[in-house]
Amino acid sequence: MIPGAFEYHRPASVDEAIALLSRHGDEGRVIAGGHSLVPMMKLRLAEPGHLIDLQGLDSLRGIQQAGRCIEIGAMTTQQEVAASELLAEVCPILREAALLIADPQVRYCGTLGGNVANGDPGNDMPAVMQCLDASFVLRGPKGEREVPARNFYEAAYFTARAEDELLTAVSLPIPPAGHGYAYEKLKRKVGDYATAAAAVVLIMNGGTCESASIALTNVGQTPLFAEAAGQTLVGTKVDEAAVAMAVEAAKGIAEPVADMRGPEEYRTHVTGVMVRRAVERALARAQA
Repeated sequence: MIPGAFEYHRPASVDEAIALLSRHGDEGRVIAGGHSLVPMMKLRLAEPGHLIDLQGLDSLRGIQQAGRCIEIGAMTTQQEVAASELLAEVCPILREAALLIADPQVRYCGTLGGNVANGDPGNDMPAVMQCLDASFVLRGPKGEREVPARNFYEAAYFTARAEDELLTAVSLPIPPAGHGYAYEKLKRKVGDYATAAAAVVLIMNGGTCESASIALTNVGQTPLFAEAAGQTLVGTKVDEAAVAMAVEAAKGIAEPVADMRGPEEYRTHVTGVMVRRAVERALARAQA
Protein backbone atom coordinates (compact mmCIF):
# COMPACT_ATOMS: atom_id res chain seq x y z
CA MET A 1 0.00 0.00 0.00
CA ILE A 2 0.97 3.64 -0.34
CA PRO A 3 1.38 5.87 2.74
CA GLY A 4 -0.82 8.90 3.24
CA ALA A 5 0.40 12.38 2.36
CA PHE A 6 2.96 13.97 4.69
CA GLU A 7 5.52 16.77 4.82
CA TYR A 8 9.14 15.66 5.02
CA HIS A 9 11.66 17.38 7.31
CA ARG A 10 15.39 16.69 7.66
CA PRO A 11 16.65 18.72 10.66
CA ALA A 12 20.32 19.68 10.84
CA SER A 13 20.48 19.63 14.65
CA VAL A 14 18.86 17.99 17.66
CA ASP A 15 17.40 21.36 18.69
CA GLU A 16 15.78 21.73 15.27
CA ALA A 17 14.32 18.23 15.52
CA ILE A 18 12.86 19.02 18.96
CA ALA A 19 11.44 22.29 17.67
CA LEU A 20 9.70 20.40 14.85
CA LEU A 21 8.26 17.89 17.33
CA SER A 22 7.00 20.74 19.51
CA ARG A 23 5.48 22.59 16.57
CA HIS A 24 3.63 19.66 15.04
CA GLY A 25 2.55 17.77 18.15
CA ASP A 26 0.93 14.41 17.52
CA GLU A 27 1.09 15.10 13.77
CA GLY A 28 4.89 14.79 13.86
CA ARG A 29 6.68 11.46 13.87
CA VAL A 30 10.40 10.79 14.04
CA ILE A 31 11.98 8.34 11.59
CA ALA A 32 15.42 6.79 12.07
CA GLY A 33 16.01 3.52 10.20
CA GLY A 34 12.33 3.34 9.25
CA HIS A 35 11.83 -0.39 9.76
CA SER A 36 9.03 0.06 12.27
CA LEU A 37 7.32 3.23 11.10
CA VAL A 38 7.33 2.83 7.31
CA PRO A 39 5.46 -0.53 7.29
CA MET A 40 2.84 0.99 9.62
CA MET A 41 2.50 3.98 7.29
CA LYS A 42 2.03 1.70 4.30
CA LEU A 43 -0.79 -0.09 6.12
CA ARG A 44 -2.25 3.28 7.17
CA LEU A 45 -1.87 2.26 10.82
CA ALA A 46 0.20 5.43 11.20
CA GLU A 47 -0.56 8.57 9.20
CA PRO A 48 1.74 11.36 10.38
CA GLY A 49 1.30 14.73 8.77
CA HIS A 50 4.97 15.52 9.29
CA LEU A 51 7.87 13.06 9.05
CA ILE A 52 11.05 14.15 10.84
CA ASP A 53 14.10 12.29 9.50
CA LEU A 54 17.05 12.04 11.91
CA GLN A 55 19.57 10.65 9.41
CA GLY A 56 21.45 13.96 9.26
CA LEU A 57 22.16 14.06 13.00
CA ASP A 58 25.66 12.63 13.29
CA SER A 59 25.84 13.83 16.91
CA LEU A 60 23.44 11.00 17.79
CA ARG A 61 25.81 8.28 16.52
CA GLY A 62 28.60 6.50 18.34
CA ILE A 63 29.53 4.24 21.25
CA GLN A 64 31.75 5.46 24.06
CA GLN A 65 32.75 4.60 27.60
CA ALA A 66 32.27 7.21 30.30
CA GLY A 67 33.68 5.94 33.56
CA ARG A 68 31.83 2.75 34.47
CA CYS A 69 29.04 3.43 31.98
CA ILE A 70 28.56 2.94 28.26
CA GLU A 71 26.76 5.58 26.22
CA ILE A 72 25.32 4.69 22.82
CA GLY A 73 23.87 7.33 20.53
CA ALA A 74 20.30 6.74 19.39
CA MET A 75 21.23 6.75 15.69
CA THR A 76 23.87 4.04 16.12
CA THR A 77 22.90 1.11 13.91
CA GLN A 78 22.45 -2.46 15.08
CA GLN A 79 25.38 -3.43 12.86
CA GLU A 80 27.59 -0.89 14.63
CA VAL A 81 26.51 -2.35 17.97
CA ALA A 82 27.35 -5.86 16.73
CA ALA A 83 30.74 -4.76 15.37
CA SER A 84 31.84 -2.73 18.39
CA GLU A 85 35.03 -4.07 19.97
CA LEU A 86 34.27 -2.09 23.13
CA LEU A 87 30.86 -3.72 23.58
CA ALA A 88 32.26 -7.15 22.73
CA GLU A 89 34.72 -6.71 25.59
CA VAL A 90 32.61 -5.13 28.34
CA CYS A 91 28.96 -5.89 27.48
CA PRO A 92 28.82 -8.75 24.97
CA ILE A 93 25.11 -9.47 25.40
CA LEU A 94 24.44 -6.40 23.26
CA ARG A 95 26.40 -7.89 20.37
CA GLU A 96 24.66 -11.23 20.84
CA ALA A 97 21.21 -9.64 20.77
CA ALA A 98 22.01 -7.34 17.84
CA LEU A 99 23.04 -10.30 15.69
CA LEU A 100 19.64 -11.92 16.31
CA ILE A 101 17.70 -8.92 15.04
CA ALA A 102 16.11 -9.50 11.65
CA ASP A 103 18.78 -9.85 8.93
CA PRO A 104 21.94 -7.99 7.80
CA GLN A 105 20.02 -5.59 5.55
CA VAL A 106 17.88 -4.47 8.47
CA ARG A 107 20.80 -4.28 10.90
CA TYR A 108 22.78 -1.97 8.62
CA CYS A 109 19.91 0.57 8.63
CA GLY A 110 17.94 -0.10 11.82
CA THR A 111 19.04 1.96 14.81
CA LEU A 112 19.30 1.20 18.50
CA GLY A 113 17.23 4.27 19.35
CA GLY A 114 14.47 3.26 16.99
CA ASN A 115 14.42 -0.24 18.40
CA VAL A 116 13.98 0.89 22.00
CA ALA A 117 11.92 4.07 21.51
CA ASN A 118 8.75 3.04 19.70
CA GLY A 119 7.38 0.62 22.28
CA ASP A 120 6.96 -2.38 19.98
CA PRO A 121 6.80 -5.40 22.31
CA GLY A 122 8.41 -7.57 19.62
CA ASN A 123 11.63 -5.56 19.48
CA ASP A 124 14.65 -7.27 21.04
CA MET A 125 16.69 -4.49 22.63
CA PRO A 126 14.10 -3.20 25.15
CA ALA A 127 14.24 -6.40 27.23
CA VAL A 128 18.04 -6.49 26.96
CA MET A 129 18.16 -2.90 28.23
CA GLN A 130 15.88 -3.79 31.13
CA CYS A 131 18.12 -6.73 31.96
CA LEU A 132 21.16 -4.41 31.97
CA ASP A 133 19.35 -1.72 34.02
CA ALA A 134 19.96 0.82 31.27
CA SER A 135 18.47 4.32 31.11
CA PHE A 136 17.17 6.24 28.11
CA VAL A 137 18.25 9.85 27.67
CA LEU A 138 15.33 12.05 26.55
CA ARG A 139 15.70 15.63 25.40
CA GLY A 140 12.89 18.11 24.90
CA PRO A 141 12.07 21.82 25.15
CA LYS A 142 12.38 21.66 28.95
CA GLY A 143 15.82 20.07 28.86
CA GLU A 144 17.20 16.57 29.33
CA ARG A 145 16.12 13.73 31.59
CA GLU A 146 16.85 10.04 32.02
CA VAL A 147 14.20 7.34 32.35
CA PRO A 148 15.15 3.81 33.48
CA ALA A 149 14.35 1.21 30.83
CA ARG A 150 12.42 -0.71 33.49
CA ASN A 151 10.02 2.27 33.85
CA PHE A 152 9.87 3.37 30.21
CA TYR A 153 7.31 0.99 28.68
CA GLU A 154 3.65 1.53 29.56
CA ALA A 155 1.72 -0.53 26.98
CA ALA A 156 2.19 -1.65 23.39
CA TYR A 157 3.52 1.40 21.49
CA PHE A 158 3.06 3.65 24.55
CA THR A 159 6.12 4.84 26.49
CA ALA A 160 7.19 7.48 28.98
CA ARG A 161 8.56 9.68 26.17
CA ALA A 162 6.55 12.88 25.68
CA GLU A 163 5.48 13.87 22.16
CA ASP A 164 7.96 16.75 22.09
CA GLU A 165 10.89 14.69 23.38
CA LEU A 166 13.58 12.92 21.41
CA LEU A 167 15.41 9.83 22.63
CA THR A 168 19.03 10.82 22.08
CA ALA A 169 21.07 8.08 23.77
CA VAL A 170 21.11 4.93 25.85
CA SER A 171 23.23 4.82 29.01
CA LEU A 172 24.03 1.60 30.83
CA PRO A 173 26.31 0.52 33.68
CA ILE A 174 29.12 -1.81 32.63
CA PRO A 175 28.50 -5.25 34.13
CA PRO A 176 31.29 -6.54 36.40
CA ALA A 177 34.14 -8.40 34.74
CA GLY A 178 33.46 -12.13 34.59
CA HIS A 179 29.67 -11.81 34.49
CA GLY A 180 27.66 -14.43 32.64
CA TYR A 181 25.21 -13.41 29.93
CA ALA A 182 22.93 -14.83 27.26
CA TYR A 183 20.11 -13.79 24.95
CA GLU A 184 18.05 -16.75 23.77
CA LYS A 185 15.46 -16.26 21.06
CA LEU A 186 13.13 -18.62 19.24
CA LYS A 187 11.75 -17.38 15.94
CA ARG A 188 10.09 -19.12 13.00
CA LYS A 189 12.49 -17.83 10.37
CA VAL A 190 15.21 -15.26 9.78
CA GLY A 191 13.80 -11.77 10.14
CA ASP A 192 10.82 -12.74 12.28
CA TYR A 193 9.90 -11.41 15.69
CA ALA A 194 10.51 -13.77 18.60
CA THR A 195 7.98 -16.41 19.53
CA ALA A 196 9.61 -15.76 22.90
CA ALA A 197 13.05 -14.59 24.01
CA ALA A 198 14.93 -14.14 27.27
CA ALA A 199 17.89 -12.01 28.35
CA VAL A 200 19.92 -13.08 31.38
CA VAL A 201 22.88 -11.54 33.22
CA LEU A 202 24.44 -13.46 36.13
CA ILE A 203 27.13 -12.48 38.60
CA MET A 204 28.68 -15.41 40.47
CA ASN A 205 30.92 -15.26 43.53
CA GLY A 206 32.58 -18.41 44.85
CA GLY A 207 30.09 -20.61 43.03
CA THR A 208 27.08 -18.77 44.46
CA CYS A 209 24.85 -16.40 42.53
CA GLU A 210 25.35 -12.87 43.79
CA SER A 211 23.06 -11.14 41.30
CA ALA A 212 20.68 -12.27 38.55
CA SER A 213 18.72 -10.23 36.05
CA ILE A 214 16.13 -11.70 33.66
CA ALA A 215 13.94 -9.98 31.07
CA LEU A 216 11.52 -11.28 28.43
CA THR A 217 10.74 -10.29 24.83
CA ASN A 218 7.40 -10.45 22.99
CA VAL A 219 5.36 -12.28 25.61
CA GLY A 220 3.42 -9.28 26.90
CA GLN A 221 2.24 -5.82 25.86
CA THR A 222 5.67 -4.56 26.88
CA PRO A 223 9.08 -6.09 27.50
CA LEU A 224 8.92 -7.76 30.90
CA PHE A 225 11.53 -7.42 33.62
CA ALA A 226 11.22 -10.73 35.47
CA GLU A 227 12.47 -9.47 38.83
CA ALA A 228 11.09 -12.35 40.88
CA ALA A 229 12.59 -14.91 38.49
CA GLY A 230 16.02 -13.36 38.94
CA GLN A 231 15.65 -13.26 42.72
CA THR A 232 15.01 -17.02 42.87
CA LEU A 233 18.58 -17.56 41.66
CA VAL A 234 20.30 -15.19 44.11
CA GLY A 235 22.09 -17.02 46.93
CA THR A 236 21.93 -20.38 45.12
CA LYS A 237 24.41 -22.42 43.11
CA VAL A 238 22.03 -21.98 40.17
CA ASP A 239 21.28 -25.67 40.42
CA GLU A 240 18.36 -27.50 38.83
CA ALA A 241 15.92 -26.62 41.60
CA ALA A 242 16.76 -22.90 41.43
CA VAL A 243 16.57 -22.83 37.64
CA ALA A 244 13.20 -24.57 37.72
CA MET A 245 11.89 -21.94 40.12
CA ALA A 246 13.18 -19.15 37.89
CA VAL A 247 11.51 -20.72 34.88
CA GLU A 248 8.15 -20.95 36.64
CA ALA A 249 8.41 -17.37 37.94
CA ALA A 250 9.14 -16.09 34.44
CA LYS A 251 6.29 -18.07 32.92
CA GLY A 252 4.02 -16.67 35.61
CA ILE A 253 4.32 -13.09 34.32
CA ALA A 254 4.20 -13.97 30.60
CA GLU A 255 0.96 -12.98 28.87
CA PRO A 256 1.52 -13.74 25.18
CA VAL A 257 -1.33 -13.48 22.71
CA ALA A 258 -2.23 -16.24 20.30
CA ASP A 259 -0.98 -15.40 16.81
CA MET A 260 0.74 -17.01 13.83
CA ARG A 261 3.61 -17.94 16.17
CA GLY A 262 1.38 -20.22 18.22
CA PRO A 263 -1.31 -20.32 20.92
CA GLU A 264 -0.83 -18.73 24.33
CA GLU A 265 0.04 -22.02 26.02
CA TYR A 266 2.77 -22.80 23.52
CA ARG A 267 4.33 -19.35 23.69
CA THR A 268 4.28 -19.45 27.49
CA HIS A 269 6.00 -22.84 27.38
CA VAL A 270 8.62 -21.47 24.98
CA THR A 271 9.20 -18.59 27.41
CA GLY A 272 10.27 -21.11 30.03
CA VAL A 273 12.51 -22.93 27.57
CA MET A 274 14.25 -19.69 26.59
CA VAL A 275 14.77 -18.70 30.23
CA ARG A 276 16.25 -22.10 31.06
CA ARG A 277 18.61 -22.01 28.07
CA ALA A 278 19.68 -18.43 28.79
CA VAL A 279 20.34 -19.11 32.48
CA GLU A 280 22.33 -22.26 31.72
CA ARG A 281 24.42 -20.53 29.05
CA ALA A 282 24.98 -17.46 31.24
CA LEU A 283 26.12 -19.74 34.08
CA ALA A 284 28.57 -21.53 31.77
CA ARG A 285 30.04 -18.16 30.78
CA ALA A 286 30.22 -16.71 34.30
CA GLN A 287 33.53 -16.60 36.13
CA ALA A 288 33.68 -16.70 39.93
